[in-house]
Amino acid sequence: MTSEPFEPLLTTRLRLRCVAPEDAAATSSLMTPGVSRWLASWPLPFTREMALARIEKIRRLAFRGHALPFAVTDKTDGRLLGWVILERNDKSRSSASLGFWLGEEHHGKGYMREIAPVVIAAGFELLALDVIEAGAQVDNLGSFAVMKACGMKPIGGRSIYAPARDRDELCHFYEVRRSGNQSLKGEHRNG
Repeated sequence: MTSEPFEPLLTTRLRLRCVAPEDAAATSSLMTPGVSRWLASWPLPFTREMALARIEKIRRLAFRGHALPFAVTDKTDGRLLGWVILERNDKSRSSASLGFWLGEEHHGKGYMREIAPVVIAAGFELLALDVIEAGAQVDNLGSFAVMKACGMKPIGGRSIYAPARDRDELCHFYEVRRSGNQSLKGEHRNG
């Protein structure tokens, strides 16, 4: 039995591996007001204990084949930069939600545009998904740019409950459907 639910993936500058308990302190320190404001379920303060509980829960889902929780790390020094999560939807095993965030100091460097196509291909291949959906608050232009850059198309808006702020928030959603073009190339595999 393997100790991790999936093999790490590589991009030009980054290594995507399963989140691990050792990421709890770094996750907590990266969760600042400028990051949390865009995330429905990442409140402030986000303590190390909260991060550890979230990591343990999402790893259980990953081992059952219900999620791909990626720690986004710098390829050269292994430093945690943020998270990307694909999690199956409760009502349909062939669809999943995509969530992503980076620490503030890592914004504007093109990391998410580099990661998103690899994560989407991993979802289609490793989770056998047909549809991947992502959403963001209406003024989160950076997230919409990432969604569009990886081929996602708008599907409309809806209000979601954001437990981090204990309120409903209007979000716009995008999706991408499986096609023959999305695959994990050898260069994205652990290497």
